[in-house]
Amino acid sequence: MLTLTCVLAIRIADPNFVESVRLRYFDVLIGSRTPTQTDIVTVNIDEASLSQLGQWPLPRDRYAQIIDSLYERNAGLVVFNVLMPEPDRFGKDRVLAAVLEDRQTVILPSVPSDRTKNQPRQPGSAVIGSEHSDRIVQYPGLTANVSLLENAAGGVGIVNTLPEIDGVNRRMPLVVAVNGNIYPSLGMEVLRVAAGDNTVQVKLSPLGVDRMRVPSFGPIVTDNLGRIWIDFSQQSRSYSLSDLPKDFGSAVVIVGTTAAGLGNPVPTSVGARYPHELQAAVIGTMASGTVIQRPAWADGMEILALAIGGVLLLFLTRWTYVGMVSTVALVGGSIAGSWYVFASFLWLFDATAFAVGIGLVALHAYGIKFVSEFLQKQQIKKQFGTYLSPAMVEKLQQNPDLLKLGGDTRELSIMFTDVRGFTTISEHYGADVQGLTRIMNRYMTAMTAKILENSGTLDKYIGDAQMAFWNAPLDDADHAKNAVRTGLAMMGSLQAFNDEIAKEGVPPFGMGLGINTASVVVGNMGSDQRFDYTCLGDGVNLASRLEGQSKPYGVKIVVGSHTAEQVKDEYFVLELDTIAVKGKTQGVDIYTVLCAMDQVNAEWLDDREVHDTMLHCYRQQQWATVIKLLQNLDGSFDNTMEAYYKMMAERVEELQNAGLDNTWDGVYRATSK
Repeated sequence: MLTLTCVLAIRIADPNFVESVRLRYFDVLIGSRTPTQTDIVTVNIDEASLSQLGQWPLPRDRYAQIIDSLYERNAGLVVFNVLMPEPDRFGKDRVLAAVLEDRQTVILPSVPSDRTKNQPRQPGSAVIGSEHSDRIVQYPGLTANVSLLENAAGGVGIVNTLPEIDGVNRRMPLVVAVNGNIYPSLGMEVLRVAAGDNTVQVKLSPLGVDRMRVPSFGPIVTDNLGRIWIDFSQQSRSYSLSDLPKDFGSAVVIVGTTAAGLGNPVPTSVGARYPHELQAAVIGTMASGTVIQRPAWADGMEILALAIGGVLLLFLTRWTYVGMVSTVALVGGSIAGSWYVFASFLWLFDATAFAVGIGLVALHAYGIKFVSEFLQKQQIKKQFGTYLSPAMVEKLQQNPDLLKLGGDTRELSIMFTDVRGFTTISEHYGADVQGLTRIMNRYMTAMTAKILENSGTLDKYIGDAQMAFWNAPLDDADHAKNAVRTGLAMMGSLQAFNDEIAKEGVPPFGMGLGINTASVVVGNMGSDQRFDYTCLGDGVNLASRLEGQSKPYGVKIVVGSHTAEQVKDEYFVLELDTIAVKGKTQGVDIYTVLCAMDQVNAEWLDDREVHDTMLHCYRQQQWATVIKLLQNLDGSFDNTMEAYYKMMAERVEELQNAGLDNTWDGVYRATSK
């Protein structure tokens, strides 16, 4: 919004550089019109002409000869664009005056100056509202032709330019005010004389020119300063005075000087042009009826469009690609729209301020978005880089919307691990604390690698224990399977780790592992000063308790019932017991996972049926049958359950002596974590 406000403020202030760019855009629009040949001819008094006629200025009887020659070649109207403010040094003024009176169609120009020189011819302008003449272009004086020639000519127009702020002539005033008198331009005089009218009619208002016309020609649309936009597509033919055509075909013929040192070109939107060439374009514009306009309400509409477009874009940049497409559409639409309006109505609308403004708003919005996303990605990397795999961190960075911080309730599969035999390992290192630290770091590195490889989130290290979970911060539809897969992979990695450290004489590491699947709260937890991405809930506590039961049950992995249910089709699951872990009164079913189903043989499936029958009989207090089934299970599952069956046999013996009644619920209540 700040950028949009600044852009709007600049556009409203409309400094020179903004106006200059706008004018150059208008040059492009006007220059896009198809060139049209007009019935206007320019005749140049160039170096070749002077080599034939002699030194400049020529005797004025030569001017008379030139005018006669042009009319003899069927010129419709001759405009002699040569100022003659001093009497002819050769005394030939009367010869020229006679030709002017005879032809009555030659226009001689006067030019604005700081003071009046010679008596200007009384302007043939009928003015309404002359008291408002200060609202149009004004000059303190005129430099006129000598009175003899001024009065003999068929019409006298003002030759002047009014460059824009960049010094380029794009618009030409058709009337000017000098000492309260309204004088028509050379172009207006040409139209008046060509139409055979006596006056140019002008109506002024407090805003400037209200209306203007040559009666027989019709209204001429100008701005309030009396200016018209010059249509340079109205092209005239050009000849050297030394090489004239035989027939001008009744064209308007404008004579001017182009010889070096005599005529100075003036800058226009199509390059430097000699004054009489510029006048030819002005006359062609009026004669063709071309009305190029910059509507009075254009500025207001452009500012409003910029404001609306900017606000709309700020809203749309919330969606990256929608905002980008909208930026291109707004910028492209403004340019295409301005071209269409000009081509259809010859109205000049500026697309540059809108396009640049919208572009800056988009750059600012996307710049902030880029920086924000970069910082967000850095925060994600900082927050998750140590306990998510690089691929998962990159995925979060690419799509931070996948991460919802602050605490969401979702189903997770939570894993706790703990080292078995840590006391023996500590005794091995004794006072070598650094050595113990190094071996623990190696162990943690090996175990953590499996968590990260299987899309897990490492929550924390708790001494020699680890906590990890799946399905946050990224969704994982197979979180239970991935957690179990990780547990089995960690056991395999532990075996390789023990083989490696055995060569160094280090006692082997054991590990217990618990996995529980439950709905918990996950998010940033902690204080304003320090927080961690973690999970909380009863399901987390149960996962920790399950890990603690792996030792008394003599198995490596203990999983909850919900986990077992989700993985049983892919992994070989055995039910262990119904247990109320320490701190709980309600029993939960617990299971162990031995391997993937594709590694199981038919004998294991048969043994599992016996195993399940044993548990059923156990809950029915059929102790003799349980003992017999435990004996049958001896050596099953490749002896991986040997410690468990030994524990169950000892428990059955205790329960037999406990004298249980029929109210026993079959739940074992643990007395330790």
